[in-house]
Amino acid sequence: MRILWFLLTLLPLVYSNFVNNTDNLVWGAYRPNLYFGLRPRLPQSLMTGLVWFSTQNYQSIAKARHTCDQGDGLDSYTWTHFDPRQGGVQVLQDSQNNVQITTEILKVPGGSHGGSWVARIKGTPINPAYPSRISTIFYFGLEGLGGLDMVTDESENGIDGPVEFSGTTPDLGDFTIRIVDAPDNEAVTTGPHSEAFEERLGKTHLVGLRLPPGQLWTAKEHIVQSIVNRANSIAEKYRAAEQAPDPSFILQLPDDILTTSNLFAVQKSFEGEFQFDVFFESASANQTFDASTIDQGIAAIVASFDSHFEETFPIPSSYADDITLLKSFSKAITSNLFGGIGYFYGTSIVDDGFAYEWDQDDEFDDERNEQNGPRLTEPRALLTATPSRSFFPRGFYWDEGFHLLHIGAWDPKLSLEILKDWIKLIDDNGWVAREQILGEEARSRVPPQFLTQVPTFANPPTLTMAVTAIIKQFNAVHDGPSAADLGMDYGMSGQMPLANNLESSAALDRAAVQSVLRDIYKPLKRHYEWFRLTQRGQIKQYGRRARSRSEAYRWRGRSEAHVLTSGMDDYPRGPPHAGELHLDLISWMAFFTRTMKDFAQFIDEEEDAASFAEIEWAIINNIDDLHWDEESKMYCDVGIDSDDESTHICHAGYVSLFPLMLSLLPPDSPHLEPILDMLRDPEQLWSEYGIRSLSKSHPEFGQGENYWKGPIWVQINYMVLGALHNTYAREEGPFQERAREIYEELRRNVVNNVFKEYQRTGYVWEQYDALTGEGRRSHPFTGWTSLVTLILAEKY
Repeated sequence: MRILWFLLTLLPLVYSNFVNNTDNLVWGAYRPNLYFGLRPRLPQSLMTGLVWFSTQNYQSIAKARHTCDQGDGLDSYTWTHFDPRQGGVQVLQDSQNNVQITTEILKVPGGSHGGSWVARIKGTPINPAYPSRISTIFYFGLEGLGGLDMVTDESENGIDGPVEFSGTTPDLGDFTIRIVDAPDNEAVTTGPHSEAFEERLGKTHLVGLRLPPGQLWTAKEHIVQSIVNRANSIAEKYRAAEQAPDPSFILQLPDDILTTSNLFAVQKSFEGEFQFDVFFESASANQTFDASTIDQGIAAIVASFDSHFEETFPIPSSYADDITLLKSFSKAITSNLFGGIGYFYGTSIVDDGFAYEWDQDDEFDDERNEQNGPRLTEPRALLTATPSRSFFPRGFYWDEGFHLLHIGAWDPKLSLEILKDWIKLIDDNGWVAREQILGEEARSRVPPQFLTQVPTFANPPTLTMAVTAIIKQFNAVHDGPSAADLGMDYGMSGQMPLANNLESSAALDRAAVQSVLRDIYKPLKRHYEWFRLTQRGQIKQYGRRARSRSEAYRWRGRSEAHVLTSGMDDYPRGPPHAGELHLDLISWMAFFTRTMKDFAQFIDEEEDAASFAEIEWAIINNIDDLHWDEESKMYCDVGIDSDDESTHICHAGYVSLFPLMLSLLPPDSPHLEPILDMLRDPEQLWSEYGIRSLSKSHPEFGQGENYWKGPIWVQINYMVLGALHNTYAREEGPFQERAREIYEELRRNVVNNVFKEYQRTGYVWEQYDALTGEGRRSHPFTGWTSLVTLILAEKY
């Protein structure tokens, strides 16, 4: 009977595509910068986290695990199965502490406050031949209005058995939190001086602290300091002893609970295998859980995930390599992208008056220059995927469009929810910051020179990819996805019977889609117009010949050595100058304009659509007129030489490919052949691991910081593959067969290399070495590198 009840509670989750149920998005692993941290999608509320360290020695507490950090040296950590609406399973390999930790989260719908959840933390020795002594600390704290109280009676020597707390907030209502041990857990109870600590051995220890407003994110430091303070006073007694007490006897929380504590930490120490469960039960749901809830729930989630994955991201049978291993890999990188979705809230730093010398003559900046110096904005909220849990645990505009392609293929409504949050960030002028560094916790992970955002600095407009994907999904089937697929059946309840859920999957009403997308269209159009105003380049001032006298573009905010705003930081460019023009930006603007045209047509804004069509044609013409260099047979940036004359700045690499990879060239373009030649040339961009960012023959190849001067980036390879697959290998033209051959070979090269490096290192990486294919820089980087799942499934 219990199994039947539990599976029925999961039905609204399994069929969430058919209902407008955002309740199952209230709670999540929305602290992706932590190895395991849960919070609701609410500005100030309950937050949880997990800390662990070894008790093999006294030094290990200084290396307590909490925040995802490449310096921790974990062998790997990834969600193996994760659905943002249901929960999932994460495996963390920590061989330095000889433990594999598995975290599981199960979300259970019900009530009127976002539902309940159950978490399980369990550990197993990696090498059973060696000791595995682990101390875990699960903490939870409250920001804002509300309160937390300990229900279980306090004890100065720790607690035997479950520990229970109660709490309340305006948004979450009343709730309880229970932490319960598995029956077979064992603790260290013998060792030097064990008799002196007998009353505390094998028990759960706690601390209750009062942190100032806005400081809950520093919980780990306060918790560890509580342990260290207690340990120092005890260790002093044994300074002259021949043997020190076992670390697990001393490295314990003090069992002190301060009045009006807003942070509670619960510590358990184990020897060998262990397991404990955390139950968050919303009072309005009126449900009580036990270990069997998560036993059955996780099994159901894994089965549901596997089934949905097979349907959504199938690997074509033509891929003859080990499909079983590839599927596990693909599921893991997809799950880690989903598990990297975070909720952020807080202020950001903006400088309205900053401008480089070559940007100071812009006509639009007079009002902006009246306000000089950095300032804090009003707090903003954002649900977003993150590029890397260890290195970039925040929202990045340039990355998010790629993230949403992957998320949208799995859950269109979730993609739309995230997109709407980003759209809300577009200000009255049409600007949105390229990095969303919201709040002190986010700022703590960012170098000072990158904290301040400037309202004339852009980033590649990839959010439009998500809009294109939504429209494409609608048009891909006869009647389009259901209204609930895009979250538009606003009158429906998430607790509907299954039969009604299936009935609601009827054909989507076009007017319903238009209504929701129209709300996005207005601010996105404002954003588009901001781009055209603030990033415009010069044509007539330098006697340049082009069919359009207005369509030319230049990235603002570049420095002498970097064009950070382009997303390709150190890629070679000409000297900074007010008269330079950037090929990648005008290509993005052609793509942006085409998207806005399709968007306007979809919502019946016919006048706008006609205007966008004219602009698109003008931009594409000017790409040829301004940026094609006949001598080098490639598209190039445009700069100003020492004689103040316009000249092409040609650096064979990713920038050269933009007209191709955004499908801006017709299949019969005479310029397509030399671009394909350059792309396929092993002495230039081609490698057996993917397309290099800069030609191997370029004098700057591999030089300097070598960020975009050769290394292979998966998202650029994805765009090239998409253009080949959807346009140049599909549509008739003189280079169709060549495009098809390059596509097949490139797809295999990219997939095989990322998979090989994952097997070798346990991670997917930010970029891959141009000569060896080895993973480089940030890891795990399951932002746009997870696009390999779409490449495998040929979803472009």
